[in-house]
Amino acid sequence: MIKKMITTLQISAVFIGTIVGAGLASGQEIKQFFSTYGYKSFIGIFICCMLYISTYYIIVNLSQKHNLKSYNDLIMLISPGLLGKATHIFTTLFLISSASIILAGSGALIHQYFNVSKWVGLIIMAFLAVIFLFRDTKGLIEINSIIVPSLFLVIITVFILYLFFYDNMNISYVKSIKPYKSPWVLSCLLYGSFNILSSSGVMVPLSREINNFKMTYTGVVIGALGLTILSFIINLLLILNIPYIFNYEIPLLYVSNRFGGAIQVMLLAIIWLEMFSTEVSDVFSVSKTLEQKFKIPYKIACFLILTLAILISQIGFVNLITFLYPAFGAVGLIFIVQCFIFYFKNKCMF
Repeated sequence: MIKKMITTLQISAVFIGTIVGAGLASGQEIKQFFSTYGYKSFIGIFICCMLYISTYYIIVNLSQKHNLKSYNDLIMLISPGLLGKATHIFTTLFLISSASIILAGSGALIHQYFNVSKWVGLIIMAFLAVIFLFRDTKGLIEINSIIVPSLFLVIITVFILYLFFYDNMNISYVKSIKPYKSPWVLSCLLYGSFNILSSSGVMVPLSREINNFKMTYTGVVIGALGLTILSFIINLLLILNIPYIFNYEIPLLYVSNRFGGAIQVMLLAIIWLEMFSTEVSDVFSVSKTLEQKFKIPYKIACFLILTLAILISQIGFVNLITFLYPAFGAVGLIFIVQCFIFYFKNKCMF
């Protein structure tokens, strides 16, 4: 019984860790997709939670009943035609691009704060990634079992400190803060869809390996609720600091700067660890697809994807990513709609 509970919590940690990257941990994603819409953004975060729970009921079921090994298997089952092939190509392109950006970001972060070559930070992350990637799903569980609780600890610490030092933390004041954007429903749907499609590369093979629907799905539900609580806290902290957060690439650093250097160092460490967790998840997802589709041994596939990511990280491609991120959200939304159509057409298998 205790072993099952631990496994369930580990699954929830992997789910949270796969979705929470440096963007969410820094507050940048929450600012972009939620905080700028004012108090209604809290409804958007709740909608995302419901989207995770409902869509992953279908994904976990299909992964285990059809013995799916990668996101490619899932996509081609849900959408076997041309649209499915396009979704698979776009997902692969996005994950490799994401891995490249994270390596470049790691190099920049280490260079900025320790004044050493960017290659140092890049090579450190790539080397550590190989160690955990070679441990397969065990490696994913191990890193997220450490990083996710640490993330919650730091964010909750900042929140508690803020409660003591901030006077206007009440519903009426939050509602009075003027939103900077209006189409909040589309924003939350794109964000939720984006996360579901990108995280499926990890959750599909993990679901297959656990092969226990109740345990896996319970882990996803706990993870979705935990992620929602975390997002609520970050969103509240950011909304209370509008418009000042718009001047910072790492909004939570601005929020935490009044609490001293130690908190900021902890937050920067968490951001780097979340970058690392996402790097491992992205490379793992694509490597599993290469193993399944082209029969390339998993460890060789990891080396190939990491090498490609290192090469791409040296190229300036801001415009490519500016296009990829919103486009991937749109592709994810189409995929979610297809998931539900597939579910209602094939209810008998659920």
